[in-house]
Amino acid sequence: MTVQIGDKLPDGVLAESTQFGDACPLGPEQVNVHEAVAGKTIAIFAVPGAYTPTCSAQHVPGYLENLDALKAKGVDEVWCVATNDGFVMAAWGKDQNAIGKIRFLGDGSAIWAKALGLELDLNARGMGTRLQRFSMLVKDGTITQLNVEEGGKFEVSNAETLLAQLG
Repeated sequence: MTVQIGDKLPDGVLAESTQFGDACPLGPEQVNVHEAVAGKTIAIFAVPGAYTPTCSAQHVPGYLENLDALKAKGVDEVWCVATNDGFVMAAWGKDQNAIGKIRFLGDGSAIWAKALGLELDLNARGMGTRLQRFSMLVKDGTITQLNVEEGGKFEVSNAETLLAQLG
């Protein structure tokens, strides 16, 4: 069952790396979702995969461009989540010049995607189980906005939609 507005965000463990060695990100640390959202307002956007065209050219740049406006409306943190490992998410965040601005969190085995009910089966395309493209606003662990894209579209999960929903 897919999460809905008013639901508590399912708990889970995501992977995040913010430190880099000579050649690649250092080992990711575990982020407990419930602990990380407690007492905060979090804008979360999910993408099917790091380094994919729409995600790299539009989704992440849009949130970077609107980061100050989101924070001015009470957002404490912005998260980008994908069904990739923490190493890939960190490298992608670095390539997007977004580390330290947006948290890049990996759900490598799609466990959290399934807990949300927002998994996407891309096995036929050789990509396995992924997250659907969506955005949500979470206040102290409760989902207050949820925008799930129709297959292959990028219309409602952008930063501008969340900004409008913040009033």
